[in-house]
Amino acid sequence: MSSAEVLAAGEPPTPVPAAPSGSRRGLPPLARYLLVRLALVVPMIWVLVTLVFVLLRVIGDPITAAQGGRLTPEQIAERKAEAGLDRPLLVQYWEYLSGLLHGDFGRSLTDNQPISEVLRVNGAATLELSFYALVVAFAVGVPLGRLAARYRDRLPDVALRLFAIVAYAAPVFFVGLLLKLAFTPFGWPSSGRASTSTLLTLEQVHPRTNILLVDAILWGDPSYVLEVLQYALLPALALGLLTGGVFLRLVRINLLQTMRAEYVTSARARGMAEGRVIRKVAFRNALVPVVTVMGMQVAMLLAGAVLTETTFEWKGIGYALAEYLKARDFLAVQGIVTVIALVVCVASFLIDVIVALVDPRVRF
Repeated sequence: MSSAEVLAAGEPPTPVPAAPSGSRRGLPPLARYLLVRLALVVPMIWVLVTLVFVLLRVIGDPITAAQGGRLTPEQIAERKAEAGLDRPLLVQYWEYLSGLLHGDFGRSLTDNQPISEVLRVNGAATLELSFYALVVAFAVGVPLGRLAARYRDRLPDVALRLFAIVAYAAPVFFVGLLLKLAFTPFGWPSSGRASTSTLLTLEQVHPRTNILLVDAILWGDPSYVLEVLQYALLPALALGLLTGGVFLRLVRINLLQTMRAEYVTSARARGMAEGRVIRKVAFRNALVPVVTVMGMQVAMLLAGAVLTETTFEWKGIGYALAEYLKARDFLAVQGIVTVIALVVCVASFLIDVIVALVDPRVRF
């Protein structure tokens, strides 16, 4: 009997065996998942870029907001014409999108500097600080989270959970000020990225990366490398403890859940010591959610970088954003916020790729 006859008779159709996972739509599940995630990045970026453009136009004309009261109406009109802000809003939006596609983020109003140059120089400093903060976060959160899980509901666990809550809840600038008060009396550097003489010396490095640690290594003098790390310690601690508190709680919770899994029970039944069970069997699987959350922590790091860089005068993107906000230079703010949104989107996609490679259950 054909399938048409079966349907005509009112009987349910015979289930068709599922095709092998690698043959569905001609693509393996992993490749299909990554392509869908990549396709979702484009509208996400477009929505974020559009929101930044619209919100910074809702507050009014950027030229008038920045220079109102300092220039005559004729001078303001001239500045608006130079910046293209006298054109219809849709024309400005199209030019804004076209510029972004060509890497042109405009020029700042206060110093007439290309915003792309500000992003290139200051962005390297923020990237360097974020790397230091992630190192601190992993060094603090992962081993302490494992320790808290091992001593569940005992004194070490209670103390570490309290530490994680305080580290996450304490404002970054407050932690930074406490660190400065604690370390400055001992002569520890607490502002800037390096001394003036070191900065002038590292400007001669070729090719220059604007990442001081890399430039110091390329210069070849260990004393410069040590000085750069000394200046980076306090801001890295202030920003890294924020994320370290999140990692500590995540590792603890997921490790406790993993310890109840059947394969962990089997390892115990074979006589494996508890410490070895945690280290060799359960710990690796407990790290998968931590990698997943790292994408969200990128946004937290960039948000915390604004306060951290201002507190320690670390001249990165956050420091530049704060200075342009004080100067009411909303065109520069627009460019910097747009780049931060792009970085968060790309980081979220990369984390999804890593998680899909690590965990085969993450598929469509």
